[in-house]
Amino acid sequence: MEHDKRPWGQYWVLEDEKSYKVKRVEVNPQQRLSYQYHNKRSEIWTIVEGVGRVTINGEVTDYHVGEVVKIPQGAKHRIQNPKESGLCTFIEVQLGTYFGEDDIVRLQDDYSRD
Repeated sequence: MEHDKRPWGQYWVLEDEKSYKVKRVEVNPQQRLSYQYHNKRSEIWTIVEGVGRVTINGEVTDYHVGEVVKIPQGAKHRIQNPKESGLCTFIEVQLGTYFGEDDIVRLQDDYSRD
């Protein structure tokens, strides 16, 4: 199982198939992923632990355990963990034609990544 640590937390690839990819993503307290979009995939996130503060095309909404976020292909998005302690964990299902990390177009990043 592929595992990667990032400045904001970590993720595990649970399934990697031709038409979809599934990840378990943990966001550390008061951290957030880059504001980004994808040209070749959409994503569906299900919150399984904590609270995810999600921005989609500039609109911010808090999602709780059991709630689902749908991110259309090309939509600008990010998730952050607004809590002082505890993880925000979600299951990410990617749907599309390509799932490589090089399909991440970062618009803003707290960790100075391109």
